[in-house]
Amino acid sequence: MDRLKMRERQADSSAESSRDGPLVIGDRRFTSRLIVGTGKYRDNESMVQAIRASGAEMVTVAVRRVDLDQSNEESILHHLDPGEFFLLPNTAGCYSAQDAIRYARLGRAAGLNEWVKLEVIGDEKTLLPDVQGTLEAARILVGEGFKVMAYTNDDLITALRLEDVGCVSIMPLASPIGSGLGLINPYYIREIKSRLSTPVIVDAGVGTASDACVTMEQGVDGVLMNTAIAAAEDPVAMATAMKLAVRAGRLAYLSGRMPSKEVAVPSSPRHGMLD
Repeated sequence: MDRLKMRERQADSSAESSRDGPLVIGDRRFTSRLIVGTGKYRDNESMVQAIRASGAEMVTVAVRRVDLDQSNEESILHHLDPGEFFLLPNTAGCYSAQDAIRYARLGRAAGLNEWVKLEVIGDEKTLLPDVQGTLEAARILVGEGFKVMAYTNDDLITALRLEDVGCVSIMPLASPIGSGLGLINPYYIREIKSRLSTPVIVDAGVGTASDACVTMEQGVDGVLMNTAIAAAEDPVAMATAMKLAVRAGRLAYLSGRMPSKEVAVPSSPRHGMLD
């Protein structure tokens, strides 16, 4: 049985590697195309277990909401080894460009890094992004040497403008933050991906593994999620499901699906059949 499982794993790995390469964002390369957050977990131990089960290499931390003192055992950062995970500071909870810029600078000054997942929220009820504020903050932070991964809506024009500003990744939402509604507008996501040369990471709204798989089947470079894993009854099991779903969706996209038809097409030819 052990040998059989080993062969299966080797076959899976071979199928992926023969069609795909690493996820490249800025000057960094990642094997996993799943990025996860650190909020809403019951405790730090289950958070770390779930992150490990997800296979994610990049992990986001909210600068505004975490204790930046890594020596404090109660701090999330105390439990995340930078040698194991690449920590991505984010500006979650910021409702203006000025706040987002301030917390990005604070994260860098606290010793995290010069990367930032930029969030500027425009509406408290829907948590939809403030496009103007996001563009303003992105322009300033890129100018200060930050590698900006910008959370935005699923609008092509905004995505193009953020790419022009110099963001290293554009992160359109699948649906509102924490909603679990899944991918609402696959056409818009495909259009953004087809028009940008910058990596496109879909962020927000994934609720379960099928959502992650469908999202990756659109051809995007990766998916970021938090609540779908942290709020699951079994976060570790859900993290494992998400890891497999992202891999399956990516491989399905690379494989090239069959054309869809509105009529039945027999799997076997009619000629040559026995009477």
